[in-house]
Amino acid sequence: MLILTCPAQLQRLEGALRRSLPLALPVTGTPLSPLPRAVTGTPMSPLPRAVYGAVMNINRGNPGEFEVAVDSWPDFGAVLARRSGEVAGGDVGRGVGTVPWHAPGGLRAPPGAPQMPVDDCYRNMHAAFYRDVGAYRALLETPGCLRWDTAFHVFGGPGRGGGLQEGVATVSQAIAGTKGVELEVSQYYTYLHPDPSTMPEPRLDPGVRVGSLSPAHVDLLNETWAFGGNGRSRRYLAEVLERFPSLCLQDGAGQPLCWALTDPFGTGAHGYTLPAHRRRGHMRAVLALAARRAQARGFPAFGHTATGNRPMQRLQEELGHRQLPGLCRFVLHNPGLGRAGP
Repeated sequence: MLILTCPAQLQRLEGALRRSLPLALPVTGTPLSPLPRAVTGTPMSPLPRAVYGAVMNINRGNPGEFEVAVDSWPDFGAVLARRSGEVAGGDVGRGVGTVPWHAPGGLRAPPGAPQMPVDDCYRNMHAAFYRDVGAYRALLETPGCLRWDTAFHVFGGPGRGGGLQEGVATVSQAIAGTKGVELEVSQYYTYLHPDPSTMPEPRLDPGVRVGSLSPAHVDLLNETWAFGGNGRSRRYLAEVLERFPSLCLQDGAGQPLCWALTDPFGTGAHGYTLPAHRRRGHMRAVLALAARRAQARGFPAFGHTATGNRPMQRLQEELGHRQLPGLCRFVLHNPGLGRAGP
């Protein structure tokens, strides 16, 4: 296992992941601007969207404090994006631009590394992508790659042609079975807009203006988020609000009515409209504006929607988002431990 640290290698990885984006979504104004209009790959290329977004953020100041582990370099078969310093294992500094990790004397964190909270599945979020499922399993089984005694998520996107990244869930299930680790798997659809510049100009109600959220709004978000309501979710949301772009519609007093955030993987997330302000087109406007802003930053405009949330699915389809084949999966490890914390 290697940790990529050299900027040139991280840029090379970003390019390799970009080439695995779908050929089925040609761009005209290109949502990946200033990247090339066309993307190359094979008709069955898996989609590394979450890992790609994490690597893009790393190469643009790394606001989420992530790092990238690969099974080998430069011919990698698997990639795992995770918080910096979460690996446990020694021998730092071999090679140029990469750090190999081993555990000759048992697991230990590198000097100065942040302590990984064992019960915080909000903070302990990882994104995975593989070309070879065997390489992916070998990466996860490497001592120090993951702490299997903690509550953590591994996210894997859909595969071109439907589910080529299913190994993200099946590998976790196989390894967890040998360690007595419980899992919960949640499934979502992924929607991507091929060119947000073609989206219609949003029309806002009189007295409604566009703004952004700040950490001062964290309690509102924590109370309204279906997975929030605790101290760990509040810390996670405060960090996202502080470090990543957000967008909201505000009333005349500056109070948020509807909003969407951007998570550490570049995903449009946490969309919500206050109940008293629904059915007024607010979320339609927020989605269009957020997609355009993602495009302006050079990021793909994409997000994940629960399989049962048909109203949001219809809205995205009306705006021109395309549902990618297959399902993306959030795999929660040690869910009981994750619920035990405050």
